[in-house]
Amino acid sequence: MIQIKTFYFNDLRECTYVLWDETLECIIIDPGCYSSSERERLVKFIVSENLKPVKIVNTHGHFDHIMGNAFVATEWGIKTHIHPQDKPHLERAQKYSELFGYSIEQPPLDTIDIDDGDKITFGNSFVTVMHTPGHTRGGVSLYNLEEKFVITGDALFAGSIGRTDLPGGDYDQLMESLLGRLVKLGNDFKVYPGHGPVTTIGQELDTNPFLRYE
Repeated sequence: MIQIKTFYFNDLRECTYVLWDETLECIIIDPGCYSSSERERLVKFIVSENLKPVKIVNTHGHFDHIMGNAFVATEWGIKTHIHPQDKPHLERAQKYSELFGYSIEQPPLDTIDIDDGDKITFGNSFVTVMHTPGHTRGGVSLYNLEEKFVITGDALFAGSIGRTDLPGGDYDQLMESLLGRLVKLGNDFKVYPGHGPVTTIGQELDTNPFLRYE
C-alpha cells in the first residue's frame, strides 16, 4: 500500500509529496523546499521513517515546484524525472525565480524523460504518468488505479484549475486534459493538487465552476 505525506513549502504554499510503500523506498514529487528549515523538515521526516529516496518527480517545471530539486538530488544522490517539454523551465529556473524575488540553486539538468503511460516505480509500487498539458506544455499528473489517487500538479485544484496565462499555458488544452482525460479516472479518485487541500474528482465535478461540460 502506498502512503503519502504532504508538505506545504515556500511562500507559495506549494505541495511537495513523499510517496512510499512497505519496502521504504520513496519518491519525492515536486520538492519545493526553499528555506533551510523546510529542508530540515523534509530530511527529518525521511530519516525518522527510515525511507530511502530513489527518484525526484516533477509534475511540471515552474520554479515553486522545483526549488528543492538541487538540494534533494545532492542529499540523496537521485535524479529528476520530468516531461521533456518542461525541461526548459529547469534551464531558466534561476533567472525566472529572480523575477519573483527568489534566489534558488540551479536544478540539475541531467534529467530522465517521462511521458504519457510511463510507470514510475519505487519499491513494489508505481504511479502512472498522464500527460496533462495546459498549465505548461509538459505538465503531467501521476495516478494509481488500484489505490485510486492522482497527483495533479497545477492542472487541477480544489475549486479551481491551473492558470494558463504564463508561457506555455493554453486554456483549451488544459480543459481537454481535465475533461477529456483526468476526470475519467473516476469520481472516487482522491486528488492531491499542487497547492491547497486534497479533494476528489467527484467533488470537483459537482462544485468546481471550471469543470462544466458544454
